[in-house]
Amino acid sequence: MKDRKAYAATRRWVVKIGSSLVTNDGRGLDEQAIDLWVDQIAALHAEGKRFVVVSSGAVAAGLVRLGWKKRPVALNEMQASAAVGQMTLVQAWERSFQRYGLHTAQVLLTYADLTDRHRYLNARSTLRTLLKLGVIPVVNENDTVSTEELQFGDNDTLASLVSNLVEAELLVILTDQAGLFEEDPRRNPEARLISEADAGDQRLLTMATPTPGMLGRGGMQTKVSAASRAARAGAATLIAGGRDGEVLQRIARGEVTGTLLRPDREPLAARKQWINGHLRPGGKLVVDDGAARVLRKSGRSLLAVGVTAVEGDFGRGDVVACCDSAGAEIARGLVNYNADEIRRIMGQPTARIQEILGYLDQPEVVHRDNMVIT
Repeated sequence: MKDRKAYAATRRWVVKIGSSLVTNDGRGLDEQAIDLWVDQIAALHAEGKRFVVVSSGAVAAGLVRLGWKKRPVALNEMQASAAVGQMTLVQAWERSFQRYGLHTAQVLLTYADLTDRHRYLNARSTLRTLLKLGVIPVVNENDTVSTEELQFGDNDTLASLVSNLVEAELLVILTDQAGLFEEDPRRNPEARLISEADAGDQRLLTMATPTPGMLGRGGMQTKVSAASRAARAGAATLIAGGRDGEVLQRIARGEVTGTLLRPDREPLAARKQWINGHLRPGGKLVVDDGAARVLRKSGRSLLAVGVTAVEGDFGRGDVVACCDSAGAEIARGLVNYNADEIRRIMGQPTARIQEILGYLDQPEVVHRDNMVIT
């Protein structure tokens, strides 16, 4: 298992910076802080590391420019604020990196970009090409066109998916806390900082507060969930205090800072990473106890005979969740039949599919090669 020194030596990092840091707790875009992060990134870039920056702050920066006192609730107002603030945000990053002769690229993503297979591959190709060219991609959610149903929800989640896209070895989440604590340090000043843990340890979610800051959408729970998602692609996550002026260099030296969440399983293949990245599956298949047991223990394909119920209206090739009778998700994968067809063949042996549907496309409802055990 890798230690901090080993992760310090990795070459491809995604660095996510939260709204409260970028905007100095809502007092306007903090260009001095941006300069300090860029100073560190530029120095490490010169040593051979490559970075993707996931920068929050567009909505918060827009609030200041528009003279609004709090984050809007109405989606159209939030999108307007993001549109105004994004101009300021990207100009600040570009100006700061230009001090070192480094080029930046603005990359705005929506949830739909990463759930459509072709757009996902296009985004991956573009980001990897930018890294090869030595360009620093500055990524944010495209809030101006995202709908409430199709949002990532927070930039921690976006950062984890970007980590998967570029096959990052380390995801650094900079926040206004020193790391992950066993209790909320704002309520208990004596709370103990967790130095290291496995990203998949479910106990972390109970320790992390779900409460987001006034300016951002993600609390510490979203960071823990992001670490778990990044780990599925083999990346470690380091949650650290972004107000430390040398935090990235301290990480690069292998010093003990923040909370290191290590991947605790073998990384998924690229296609399965894309399947796992679907935050909202198109539907649900409920399976019987026997099928649930086989999926959990063996990761074998799901057959029609093991399906007991179908929820949702999805098409062939969509991602669906496979759940046990109690509603707990076991796996998710690409279905070989649409919702109506599975309703007709569920509970039936494979030999009867052609008789019922008039054709046999695939003997499995979800093939194991297109399935991720969750």
